[in-house]
Amino acid sequence: MELEFLGTGAGVPAKHRNVTSIALRLLDERNAVWLFDCGEGTQMQILHSTIRPRKIEKIFITHLHGDHIYGLPGLISSRSFQGGDTPLEIYGPKGIKAYVQTVLRISQTKVSYPLHFFEIEEGILFKDQQFEVSCLRLDHGIDSFGYRIVEASHQGELQVQALLELGLKPGPLFGRLKKGEVVTLDDGRQINGADFLGQAKKGRIVAILGDTRKCQNAVLLAEDADVLVHESTFNKEEAKLARAYFHSTTRQAAEVAQEAQAKLLLLTHISARYVGKDITNLVNEAKEVFPNTLIVKDFDIVEIPFAGEEETDEFRE
Repeated sequence: MELEFLGTGAGVPAKHRNVTSIALRLLDERNAVWLFDCGEGTQMQILHSTIRPRKIEKIFITHLHGDHIYGLPGLISSRSFQGGDTPLEIYGPKGIKAYVQTVLRISQTKVSYPLHFFEIEEGILFKDQQFEVSCLRLDHGIDSFGYRIVEASHQGELQVQALLELGLKPGPLFGRLKKGEVVTLDDGRQINGADFLGQAKKGRIVAILGDTRKCQNAVLLAEDADVLVHESTFNKEEAKLARAYFHSTTRQAAEVAQEAQAKLLLLTHISARYVGKDITNLVNEAKEVFPNTLIVKDFDIVEIPFAGEEETDEFRE
């Protein structure tokens, strides 16, 4: 499980930061990619990554401001031309369906795969054996949502070597034991699969928030998260400006991470006014409150480790 940041800027595209889009890469987990927001130019950013549009399974929109949705119709259209034939699910606030369908209709765009829209309210949006996705409203002047992605626990690995030492041979029997079944061998011995499973791994939790002032729902979404992605449009000296524009400062993002007891804070949605040394100052402001903070830039890839696994403070580009 990895996060790839396709756009980390705020408001309008800049030379060094495109507007918001985040890919949750679930290639090992389900051979799919989930996209969170789709600002203008997202499909161009994808061309500079290893992401294949046909692998995009779901798109979650946090809110309907242009820097989060203007790239969506183009990506939907291009997905048809690039081999996409599987359904695409789009989640977002009320109005997302009308927006996309209006653009496709007026431009006479034909899509070669089913589009499924889910106009969201607070609560659980999706759940299967692998993941549960829920959302809560944030504080941004218009409907803006944050998403919480919870992975199911991973079953412990089958202790193959121990079974081989008992004289068992790989095959369908191993499959039954991995399910925790009790099996009876030809010689009358009973083997309990549960006795040969390693420790289960607790599933990971990722919180990806839309634009927002600091609010309690942000803390709830980020509770015990392995990774919290939070906007930090302004530095701590501009708290009044941040509040006026329904945004957050670096310090406020760090306070959310601290109160939620998240493990790692990733700062994004950075105003174009901050370049060079300013970026270092932004992350240092957050670290004063929440030390395990990183500020991301376009095309950074952050691996999300299981609890207890070694974490890295380096990005992969």
